[in-house]
Amino acid sequence: MASPEGLSFWGGVDAASGRVIDAHHPWHGESLAGKIVMMPTSRGSCTGSGVLLELILNGNAPAALIFSGPEDVLTLGAMIGERLFDHGIPVLRLSPEDFARVATKTEAVIHGDHLRAGDLSVPLTRLPMAELALTAEDHAKLAGRDGKPVQLAMQIITAMAAIQGATSLIDVAQVHIDGCIYASDANRIFAERMADMGAKVVLPTTMNAISVDRDNWEKQGVPPSFGTPASRLADAYVRMGARASFTCAPYLLPSAPEYGDNIAWAESNAVIFANTVIGARTVKHPDFFDLLIAMTGRAPRSGVYLDADRHPSRIIHVAAPKGLDDSFWPMLGYLAGKLAPDRIPLITGLEGVTASRDDLKGMCGAFGTTSAAPMLHVAGHTPEAGLKPRADADHVAVSVADFAAIWRELNNAPDEIELAAFGSPHFSASETRALVALMDGRRPAQGVSVVVTVGPDVLGDLRADGTVAALEALGCKIVSDICWCSITEPVFPPEARTLITNSGKYAHYGPGLSGRAVRFSSLEGCVFAALTGRAPDLPDWLR
Repeated sequence: MASPEGLSFWGGVDAASGRVIDAHHPWHGESLAGKIVMMPTSRGSCTGSGVLLELILNGNAPAALIFSGPEDVLTLGAMIGERLFDHGIPVLRLSPEDFARVATKTEAVIHGDHLRAGDLSVPLTRLPMAELALTAEDHAKLAGRDGKPVQLAMQIITAMAAIQGATSLIDVAQVHIDGCIYASDANRIFAERMADMGAKVVLPTTMNAISVDRDNWEKQGVPPSFGTPASRLADAYVRMGARASFTCAPYLLPSAPEYGDNIAWAESNAVIFANTVIGARTVKHPDFFDLLIAMTGRAPRSGVYLDADRHPSRIIHVAAPKGLDDSFWPMLGYLAGKLAPDRIPLITGLEGVTASRDDLKGMCGAFGTTSAAPMLHVAGHTPEAGLKPRADADHVAVSVADFAAIWRELNNAPDEIELAAFGSPHFSASETRALVALMDGRRPAQGVSVVVTVGPDVLGDLRADGTVAALEALGCKIVSDICWCSITEPVFPPEARTLITNSGKYAHYGPGLSGRAVRFSSLEGCVFAALTGRAPDLPDWLR
């Protein structure tokens, strides 16, 4: 199976069967199980490593993965399968020329030091292991001074560093764990194995949204067959010393990093926001790798940790529409990702347009669904937009017509709405207050549910100022710990057949994750749908 378009395994592949569930991908409905899967690189969620590990453990993994460029997420999943469970799969990186030639064939055989496909024979060698300049502390950890878990962590970190071409490791100030989502039982098995071995984090470590409301899932009617292992997964990371922050928006926490800080975050939207909006530095670390860094405090010095790798290599000029609303920013991120799926873009033309921090949050979340890049720059809005573009940077111009095409792609669903879904990434306090203001004391239409997901810290603030009470008085629900990307029935209203969201991220992943039809609109448009049960019209700025 060969495609010029990357695929996120999380949200894009069913972890039980290997079937592609990303409704927007050309492979939708096909199975990757037992196939040699070729794509330039992966994209989307850092949780893809956990999905691949689950497929390896249940026997439905691809026979091999072939990329034409750097790739970390799935590579790490294969490495964990090999080193912890003695069962990996081949991962190859071909030159663009060899990749293109092999992709035209229907069958290939990988054996020893060759890949053979029809009349083609491509020699294979191990990627050269870069010479790492390790400190005395690094060597001591590798030698087992701090125990088997730390030794294993350092072995994998140094192996990944070599694959990435790093020549040294760096200290990081904090870690955000993404692997606490119960995307599959492999995530639990890995975390509990590490916790049982005595693994501990050694620096401030926050946790992503999990898959259940940890304190309330039994009262909410979540079946124990799901709630118990999901809770055990979260508990394993807490046992290892991670903070039970349970949010996919760690930049909303008081512990958020500052400009220039070296951090190690997983969770694609968080990584992109940290690099893009804050100006902190983190590559898009795969699930499992985040824990290993938290156990050692060390990460490969590669990618956007380096000044040179933060420069844009594609310039996207946007003719700013007049009268745009907040739906513009997620659509901008989604479109920019399509136009720059494998490189950092610089967006120009919006210098005179106002954007809130919440707008940029929506943009970063959507960008991560369509691009593998760990950041983007927006002239007039992000702190490093003044970085000089690379000498080979090219130019792309987009117009309102391009945004209208994205609108149609994300609104291929019935007009009748049964659910308004907010909080992917987690809603901020300001977004939740804006929602209450737009509801203006009115209750949702009969048969329509309104559900907001937030992190525990934000929930505490909203309880204190009365926002939670105001929302619940209207018959709406606000749920902590979980996010739409990990929500399950009955917290997800079982009767809802079509939902609407103001999240470009969830508009993309929602059909595959929920099995429901999904529509997209602005916050105001979603409120209109909640109050009327009908999807709003095309916004004026897109007409």
